[in-house]
Amino acid sequence: MKYFFLSEGWTTGRVWEFGGLWDEFAWQRKPDLQQMPLSIVENGETLWLYQVEDAVLMVEVRPLAESTKTIGQVVLKRLIGAEQVLDRLCVVEQAGSDRAAGNGTAVSAKSPHPTS
Repeated sequence: MKYFFLSEGWTTGRVWEFGGLWDEFAWQRKPDLQQMPLSIVENGETLWLYQVEDAVLMVEVRPLAESTKTIGQVVLKRLIGAEQVLDRLCVVEQAGSDRAAGNGTAVSAKSPHPTS
């Protein structure tokens, strides 16, 4: 599996595999791409962890809200491995414990879609 962090308010779009754009007809399914219930907060911005299958090479991401459309879309070409995710979470957790409560960076393990 591969991973990436994506800012809250952004969504995924097209997906590329070794042969080019993901071909649902050839694969007979959509790519396995899912938002995990784990996020980090850096400088007040929530970054959600996403997991994708190994066959995925690149993922297009774009903002959801019209007000943030100063950037149309971005293609993520460097997906990270599980070890890099753990390293990042450890760095964030350490930075959060070194700062005063409520400031800086934090790790959160909760539902990405709160229930009301």
